[in-house]
Amino acid sequence: MSIEKIVEQALQDGYLTPAMEAEVGRICDTASELSIEEYMSLDRLMGALLTGEVVAVPRKQFINVMEELVLTEAIARVAEIEATSERTLDLGDIAAYALNRLPPLYATTEEGATYQRSKAKEDLSPLIAQCVNEAIAKNLDRPEFFPERQAIGKNNNKDEILTQVSSLLQAYAPTFEAGAR
Repeated sequence: MSIEKIVEQALQDGYLTPAMEAEVGRICDTASELSIEEYMSLDRLMGALLTGEVVAVPRKQFINVMEELVLTEAIARVAEIEATSERTLDLGDIAAYALNRLPPLYATTEEGATYQRSKAKEDLSPLIAQCVNEAIAKNLDRPEFFPERQAIGKNNNKDEILTQVSSLLQAYAPTFEAGAR
């Protein structure tokens, strides 16, 4: 999306979202030079922000306390498993799996977050532990697909690339050439 379109959207909505702000920043950082139109749009946006016509939405107005509780549980369990075995687990996959099976607990103030935290620990601790354990079990049961696979090299040596492609073809179609004769 262009700076002009982002500014138009912000003026229309009355809000500059964090995503819009990030996109404007990315465009400005990557452009070697901005056009007159882009400068004029940025000037218009600055004026609208100063007058209150457009309000910049804070990056995060709320938190999901459940994320924090699941991560705490998952980190503890993953650390135990990784300390006692040779396995490496994907914490992000485990947390996402568990979070998709648990209710969100959003709060907009620290007092609300404290309340949500205490209620969740009181009422949902067994469910959180169960979901994290299920996520770990799924992660542990996931097969390692083709652990022997190797990426084709990124160098420019054509003979080496041809050798690698040839060995791939031999591995996946060993009788192809025999049938072609």
